[in-house]
Amino acid sequence: MSLHDQIEADLREAMKARDKARTSALRMLIAALKNRATADGLSPQGRLDDEVVEKVLASEVKRRHEAAKAYEDAGRDESAAAETAEAEVYEAYLPEQLSDDELGALVDEAIAEVGATSPKEMGQVMKTAMAKVAGRADGSRVSALVKDRLTG
Repeated sequence: MSLHDQIEADLREAMKARDKARTSALRMLIAALKNRATADGLSPQGRLDDEVVEKVLASEVKRRHEAAKAYEDAGRDESAAAETAEAEVYEAYLPEQLSDDELGALVDEAIAEVGATSPKEMGQVMKTAMAKVAGRADGSRVSALVKDRLTG
């Protein structure tokens, strides 16, 4: 079963269980998937491959975390908690995130592959590192680690 199909099946289960929060989160995710399908030239009912679905999921998780932070800064703790809960629903569909040690090893490999010695080559290293990471770590984490390794 594809990831897209799994999400739709989970939505049906959440609806049957009358889980309002999960149902709402999954409906918004399916809307984001339909928007991506349309943007990619498919019909709204078009099926996206798992790699594209993971990219949409990662984007939605990042949005939810940013929104939660904004709500926290504004003192709206209930809204922040709702955004965090949605992010957790989405994160369940993503591959397991890399540990700091695993990520460090991949970044070191990318630096060696590119032969980078200065921060000027960060773009090349990032391109190589992000290909190796393949959605298992946030770009900001990778960027911070690459910058640290190239300047330190």
